[in-house]
Amino acid sequence: MDGVIVVDKPEGWTSHDVVNRVRRIAQTKKVGHLGTLDPIATGVLPLVIERATRLAQFYTRSDKIYEGVVRFGWSTTSYDRAGEPTSEKVEVHLTAGELEAALEPFRGEFAQRPPAVSAKKVAGRRSYELARKNIAVDLAPVPIHVYELTLLELNGSDARLRVHCSGGTYMRSIAHDLGQALGSGAHLTELRRLASGEFEIDQARTLEQLEALAAEDRLLDAFVPAEKLLPRFPSVFVDELTAAQVRNGRNFPASPFRAGPPSKYVKAVTRTGHLVAIGEAVLPNLYHPVVVL
Repeated sequence: MDGVIVVDKPEGWTSHDVVNRVRRIAQTKKVGHLGTLDPIATGVLPLVIERATRLAQFYTRSDKIYEGVVRFGWSTTSYDRAGEPTSEKVEVHLTAGELEAALEPFRGEFAQRPPAVSAKKVAGRRSYELARKNIAVDLAPVPIHVYELTLLELNGSDARLRVHCSGGTYMRSIAHDLGQALGSGAHLTELRRLASGEFEIDQARTLEQLEALAAEDRLLDAFVPAEKLLPRFPSVFVDELTAAQVRNGRNFPASPFRAGPPSKYVKAVTRTGHLVAIGEAVLPNLYHPVVVL
């Protein structure tokens, strides 16, 4: 049961709601998520199960791909439709050309200010807790990278966008800041995550599908096993003696004749395909186990 289940998160659920449901379905408390989704959002929510939870640290800055709808005309407290209006509603008549020009500054690398209603911590407390008590929150801008920002459709005051971005990017902030740039106000009305790191929507199962698989004792059909995770890390094959030493914290060698450039991290894998550990380079072709499964 060590691996990842990719859930197609339903609208209206928090990420923690989904974690709790999968804990019951998988009959284990060791379940965590690899990046939250807001309640209004749907789509890819990867959940790490059992010992694979130890690998979560390697996914903190994974790229994401989203499709979302931005509605121009007013802004909200949360930067999405769940919030209260913070500006008067105005009629907006945008052309695709005007919107394309406004989108350009949101491509590439720039600093983005997270929404006050977010999980960022301020003096040890979640920002959204303070914001909901009407305590002023001023979060520092964070460097992000937007690799793709494509206008898919413009329908009146609604614009459907596709975004490929670095981890830590807030689609709600893009929507809000677009509205500020155009002087009309704007907020996010729909959001669907199509990919998170190596996990894509085609792999995702609904909670109902997972429950049906569990009822048939086939939940493993939905698993991405631990040894298939982190495909960007090269595999170093270890024999049983070396695997036992790695589990005890001993460094392990990698062949100097491996194909490809040197890697900061590698996966120590047995010949039968089981992931033993993630190793970090300490010398050329020598790795120290930083996470042991």
